[in-house]
This record gives sequence, C-alpha cells and structure tokens, in this order.
Amino acid sequence: MTRKMTLKHLISSALTAAVLLTGAPVAEAQSLFSPAVTVNERVVTWYEVDQRVKFYETIRRLGDLQKIARDELIDDRLRLQAGEALGIEVDDDAVSAGMTEFAGRANLTAEQFVAGLAQNGVDAQTFRDFVRAGLVWRQVVAARFRGRVQVSDAEIDAALGAAGQAGLRVLLSEIIIPVTPQNEGEVKQLANELSTLTSYARFSEAAGRFSAARTRANGGRLDWLPLTNLPAPLRPVILELKPGEVSAPLELEGAIAVFQMRGIEEMPVPATEFAAIEYGVLRLPGGRSPETLARAAEIRGNIDTCDDLYGVNYGGPEAALSIEAKAPADIPRNIAVELAKLDRHEVSTALTSADGSQLLFVMLCGRTAAINEEASREDVAAALRNRRLSSYADGYLAQLRAEATIVEK
Repeated sequence: MTRKMTLKHLISSALTAAVLLTGAPVAEAQSLFSPAVTVNERVVTWYEVDQRVKFYETIRRLGDLQKIARDELIDDRLRLQAGEALGIEVDDDAVSAGMTEFAGRANLTAEQFVAGLAQNGVDAQTFRDFVRAGLVWRQVVAARFRGRVQVSDAEIDAALGAAGQAGLRVLLSEIIIPVTPQNEGEVKQLANELSTLTSYARFSEAAGRFSAARTRANGGRLDWLPLTNLPAPLRPVILELKPGEVSAPLELEGAIAVFQMRGIEEMPVPATEFAAIEYGVLRLPGGRSPETLARAAEIRGNIDTCDDLYGVNYGGPEAALSIEAKAPADIPRNIAVELAKLDRHEVSTALTSADGSQLLFVMLCGRTAAINEEASREDVAAALRNRRLSSYADGYLAQLRAEATIVEK
C-alpha cells in the first residue's frame, strides 16, 4: 500500500480531533495568485483556496470543499489577526511540533504526512499555515477565556451520573450510488447533479431511480435518526443543512452518497454515545448482479442474528466473512454510514467492494454504550472545561466575523 493510500484511509479520524475547522470555481492557473477574498484588507488568494481544497480532499474532509476552504481561510485570517492584537506569536518549533502531533493521529510521522500531501499536489506550507492558525487561536482562546471557565464538584457529579446528554435527531433522505473503476466518472457527475436538487419530490424520484440503498423503495426516506449514530466526520456536514437542502457528494469507500435534510429536532430522550459497535460483513461474489442480489435477499430472509452468518458461510472461504467489534471511529466510513441506519440484526446491501466484484452484506450485531462511570473526575472536569472554551471560542469567532470587512471576489 502506498503512502498516499495509507494517508487517505487513516486520516479521517484525525480530522475530527483537529482544531475546528457559494463555492466559486477555482480560477485559471494564470490568476491563481489574485485575490479570492479580502479580510480586513488582507488577501486570501485563489491559490490558497485551491491548496486548502486539495488538503481537505487528501484528509477526506466531507462536504462542499470549495465553500469550506473559503470559509476556513477567512476564519484563519481572523484568528491570526486576533493573535496579533494580543501579541501572540507561534515560533517554527511549535508549528513543527503541531505538525507532528496532527500527523501522529494517523500513525504517521510529519515527514510521511507531508510526503503524502505532496503526492496530491499540496505544498508543505499549506499544512504549516493550517497548523499555525490553529495554534495561535488556541492561545487566543486561552488568554481571553480560561479565567472564566470554572467547573464545580456538583457539575462533575452530575456529569458522572448522567445516562447521556441531550442530543439531536435528524430526518434524512439518502441516495447511495455504488462506485466501480468502470463507472466512477459517470457516478461523480450524476452525484454532482443530484446535489443541486431543491425539492423533496425530485430527490425522492431520483432515489427511486439511482439509489442502491433499501430506502429506494420509499423515495430514499429514512426514519428519525440520532445524530450520534452517524460517523463523527459526517455530523457537521449534516448539521449545516437546512430542511430541503442536499449535501455535496460524500465519497465513501465503494460508493458516493448525497443526503437531503427533511427535519431536525431535540431528542425526546438523552442521546447515547457508543464505545463499540459489533457488526458482520459477508462478501458475496458477483457484485450487484441480479443473481447476487437475489442471493442476498434469500440470506436476509433466512437468518435472525449475526451468528447465523457463520452457517451461511460454512464451507466457504474464511475471508468472505468478518464479525468484529470496533470503536465507531475505527469503522470504515462507508460501513459506518450504513450501520447508523440499522437496528440490531438488520441488514444493508447497499455497498460493494471497491472494484465492484463483491456485494457487501452488512449486518448490525449490536452497540455498546459508553459508560460515564468509567471516566475519572479529572477527565470529566477537563471535558467540561474544553466544551465551555469551545463555546466561548465559537462565539468570539462569530463576533470577529460580524465586525470584519470581508469582500469575496
């Protein structure tokens, strides 16, 4: 496996731990260094936007990357200006340490990470700038707000005793389209067209025509889904959607997905975070051929639990079946998206292997809730402080944006 592939497969969980991070087309090469945005008279060039998009593509950031890149670069200018106002500077050694820390989340050295970025056309300076802005902002937030963040013993006791936190649930529609090397270009073009849909009726019609998910028979409509069921990198993408809006195409392994928001509300019961999810994957030869789909339907009708899959695969190759329990962040994103929609012992047949030669028969065996009582008082206190600092930081950044003079070209 090349470093490029290693980087793409390992970095998805790293992004969610990093600093919180209408797409115009990238300008032609001869004007890449012209302004794309000015922020309080400081320029963000088209080259920077292009580089940030490629950076996010490499670390498999989800969503409309053109819009995300522009917004994040605007925010980075504001973060750096706030640092300058407080006299905060981050030296090169601190930036190098930050780069090493970020790369380490993917079990890579900084040198390996930079080499992987280079294979995708990302300059090392883009990575340095990304890290520097995050480090400066961390110090800005600490300098302005750390003195305001106090956590009482009663609050720690309450957090330790809570069965869960109040959360959100979402009402989505989905279109999941399998991708093979043979149809990749066609599917990407189709997904881009689907992401521009604006009506529920047209999205529902498209789901019936193009989706491989079992919801296609229902116009792609899912039932209410706790936000915590979704893979962590997908949650901010979904939360950005307003009712009726459709996400940008989301690349999974072996599929491309688009989601339409139909509703969002607070859950009537506390949300639950999961420590582990057990699931089985039976790999059926033949891809999405009518014969293989019929075989999958037959299996679904004849089994009740994950243990029954061992009998289905009896006499077959051991590699065709895997049943394992993993932390949510360690589950491949394409499978995690399908598991989020399933109850215990339910099945998905929406996915194929990367080359399209195998149908993935995915079954949810069970979920294990994270137990708050296992957390130490120190861990809980730190989590509460960080949550409050994050809230202060978000509010301060929104204030800086409101007060700034931002001109988008």
